[in-house]
Amino acid sequence: MKEAKTTYLSLGSNLGNKLFNLQRAVLLLQKELGTILKISGVYKSPSWGFEGEDFLNACLSAETEYTPTEVLHIILKLEQDMGRLRSKVEGFQSRIIDIDLLYYNSEIIQTDDLRVPHPQMHLRRFVLKPLADIAPQFYHPVLGKDTRNLLQECKDKTSLQHTPHKLYASRELLFSQLHLVAIEGNIGAGKTTLARKIASEHNAKLVLERFADNPFLPKFYDDQSRYAFPLEMSFLADRYQQFTDDTSQLDLFKNFMVSDYDIYKSLIFAQITLQKEEFKLYRKMFNFMYSEVKKPDIYIFLYQRTERLLENIKKRGRSYEQGIDKEYLEKINRGYFDFLKGFPHRKSLIIDIADLDFIENTTDYELIIDKILEQALTN
Repeated sequence: MKEAKTTYLSLGSNLGNKLFNLQRAVLLLQKELGTILKISGVYKSPSWGFEGEDFLNACLSAETEYTPTEVLHIILKLEQDMGRLRSKVEGFQSRIIDIDLLYYNSEIIQTDDLRVPHPQMHLRRFVLKPLADIAPQFYHPVLGKDTRNLLQECKDKTSLQHTPHKLYASRELLFSQLHLVAIEGNIGAGKTTLARKIASEHNAKLVLERFADNPFLPKFYDDQSRYAFPLEMSFLADRYQQFTDDTSQLDLFKNFMVSDYDIYKSLIFAQITLQKEEFKLYRKMFNFMYSEVKKPDIYIFLYQRTERLLENIKKRGRSYEQGIDKEYLEKINRGYFDFLKGFPHRKSLIIDIADLDFIENTTDYELIIDKILEQALTN
């Protein structure tokens, strides 16, 4: 068994969603390099050595069994996988991600491909400040000074701003900051399946809609005009009671909650199914109840094209759903989109799953998780 070594890395990004780029790099390093030990705060600094957007920078320490050369190859591969294209043009350029190896234990390495400690680190304030967060007393094996002294003596006077952002060593820790994630979608979109998968893989309390117990549902699909109002009222009462109970009862052994519905769906469906006067009465009751319930930190809408919805409905074989027609599903989709127009952009996320199969295809599932995490880190 190889002896684990401690390595220190510097991360930077000044293109795209910079915070998510840093967070994604941390998660990939945790997966490919080794255990993340410490992560610094996130700092903003001007581009160094060229004209470009401001950077977000951070440092981390990790325990790894890989050799220094192997660590370098892992870093370069991660940068490439994240979309960084290294140019042969001399000088610095903007980049999606930049990962530098600062220290590898206290070893001194001088080869054609690798120099450790990083030869420029003591000249860069945007490296030393975050490094001082996690390793203030670590001694530079060549210069013989710890990080705090190197920072004090650094002649780089570039402005550096500490941001309120935070990076997390795992998805579980990041998800735990959200408290409640609501996954919505049309009938047959796969919201329950996705909620179950996320709850299972990321230690979440699962909140599922109890739709199958509603006695009016089969009758509604047979005679919508007659049973629309009692159906919607019973759904509203049940959703309100269940959602309030489930989201107010904390589970100390779970990191967060994920639900396959949000109570606002009651209003979306009611607006489609109820007559004008019925809907006025219904809305009064809804407004009172909705003001009392917990709102999701992120509201995810899974968009699926109507043809696939009908295929999924047929496949799952619920007898009372087989009469649902295309027009009804399209009205529901429009209702959701109208609702989302007024929802805070930073809290809502529409994911087009028309060409995705997150059940059978791991890549598609990972794509969805990345979108959710990116939204979680969007101001």
